Amino acid sequence: MRRFCVRSDPSGLLQVHPRPLEFAKRRLLVVWHSRTGMAEQMAESLRTGAHDAIHDMEATAWDLAVDLRRAQDAQVFDLLSADGFLFCAPENLATVSGEMKEFFDRCYYGAQGRLNGRPYALAISAGSDGFGAAAQLERICRGWRLRPVAEPVVMRSGAQSARDVAQAKVLDERGQLRCRELGALIAAHLLLET
Repeated sequence: MRRFCVRSDPSGLLQVHPRPLEFAKRRLLVVWHSRTGMAEQMAESLRTGAHDAIHDMEATAWDLAVDLRRAQDAQVFDLLSADGFLFCAPENLATVSGEMKEFFDRCYYGAQGRLNGRPYALAISAGSDGFGAAAQLERICRGWRLRPVAEPVVMRSGAQSARDVAQAKVLDERGQLRCRELGALIAAHLLLET
């Protein structure tokens, strides 16, 4: 089904399509994309860490809701409804993956000027580097005037050959812990801001 846009927005980049959300005082949005599984496992660990912080701080889902959205499904509405963000994606050829970049391309102008000062953090899965994707996402987040609350977590698989790059990846316990800590950090930050 084709979406029709108003003439002032022929590309559909400014459209806001609301979805029903559970009521909560604050919202943390985790937007992720994964090709071979590692970034998806990182996003799950980010969410687990956020839920751990909610529990440890004796808060509830009413105090802070954690929304996990695949990049292809995330919309401007999700961004505008959130008080903080975790962006998680793989690095491909020294830049962020295409699906994650498409999310930012699709949502950038609809959210521009409307997210100022909200906290964010990044999690990147990479073969050997990860800093190209992190730098690219940091520039986009600066354009939205988001506020970083932690250094990016970069998990490296060491994959370099075509075969290794294409294989499914497993996030090790150390990586799970680092992602849980990052999720907990931003959740605690949001809970303390209320």
